[in-house]
Amino acid sequence: MTELPVAFKEYTRQLMGDERFEQYLHSFEEEAPVSIRLNPQRNLSVVDGESVPWCRDGYYLKSRPNFTMDPLFHAGCYYVQEASSMFLDEILRQLLTSYIVPHTSLDLCAAPGGKSTLLRSALPEDGVLYSNEPIRNRANILLENVTKWGYNNHFVTNNYPRDYRSSKAHFDLILCDVPCSGEGMFRKDEATIREWSQQNVEKCWQLQREIVSDAWECLNEGGVMIYSTCTFNTKENEENIRWILDTYDAEVLKIDTKPEWNITGSLLEGFNAPVYRFIPGITRGEGMFMCVIRKGGLSPNPSPKRGSLSPNPSPKREGRFKRTGLRMMTSDISLQPSAIKVELDYKSAIAYLRREALVLPADTPRGIVDVTFMGQVLGQVKNIGSRANNLYPKEWKIKTTYITDNYEAILRHT
Repeated sequence: MTELPVAFKEYTRQLMGDERFEQYLHSFEEEAPVSIRLNPQRNLSVVDGESVPWCRDGYYLKSRPNFTMDPLFHAGCYYVQEASSMFLDEILRQLLTSYIVPHTSLDLCAAPGGKSTLLRSALPEDGVLYSNEPIRNRANILLENVTKWGYNNHFVTNNYPRDYRSSKAHFDLILCDVPCSGEGMFRKDEATIREWSQQNVEKCWQLQREIVSDAWECLNEGGVMIYSTCTFNTKENEENIRWILDTYDAEVLKIDTKPEWNITGSLLEGFNAPVYRFIPGITRGEGMFMCVIRKGGLSPNPSPKRGSLSPNPSPKREGRFKRTGLRMMTSDISLQPSAIKVELDYKSAIAYLRREALVLPADTPRGIVDVTFMGQVLGQVKNIGSRANNLYPKEWKIKTTYITDNYEAILRHT
């Protein structure tokens, strides 16, 4: 059995109580669930999967396939996402019905992009989402995932939260999926166990408050902040929510859930605001905490403040937003279908994703051509006749040399 830090076990047993903690420990003896979330734009459905009950497009798979060798994964047809994180979909569904229709939204700590792609799928089509990541290499991964997801009005930025505060930009909805001590990832990633310490917990809750302070200044009156972590302790969760309520003009919004989802509420004595904690062994997923907070004012559709980001920015590559000083990132590749397309078989699709040159059918027009697999655009080549030069981004290419003879479909056309 996985050996957990003594200090973590002592604290968490006291926090959860004996029964919940024993259920949590038992989860380490079981296979962690594998789940994916479909891209609603792709008209594909899951094969042999069970629905995630709190997410319209989420599915549990019976086993973990080799996602790297599935061209549809690289085409953005689905995102491999932990099921507890998909509770964001239920939150958004209820927010849009009862509380707010956001025009501009911000995912402040967005890499690698799971919650951001979910946000973009769930938000109104004419809304605008900015997905931000301060660490450059992580921002590049975020940009890749956002580009492959393929939605309009979705922009990636590379800034610190304080930069957003300085920019005077304002948003109707802000997701603060803050850096945390990662206790909820212990079953999934043993590295987080080695990195855990009580000192790190202390550093995390202080950093989280700094991030929330910056984000709060960017939130419109009547706007909504979604606060989340992938950890269990109350210092990074309930105690931070209580601090927000004590510090700002804020209220916690209730999200309706079903008993069979087995979501745990507040574990902080004397604090009964609605919060949502996912505990492995109790809920079917990894550890997660979420809370929904509205800023002052009760207008369900807050008016953008002066200084709000334009819904249609036109930045130069690696340029800056006009008037804001915020850095935006752009991609050289488009996965939107064009007039000239060539369908690839499985081995050719993998060769393309390895960034190898292709030979297209003799009647293929010369010039830029989209290559597809099962009708889904993978990227582009430049056809020069004798061969097609591969335009797939170098940083995205598959590096493995393993390939199977047959494609084992994870998804199928509806």
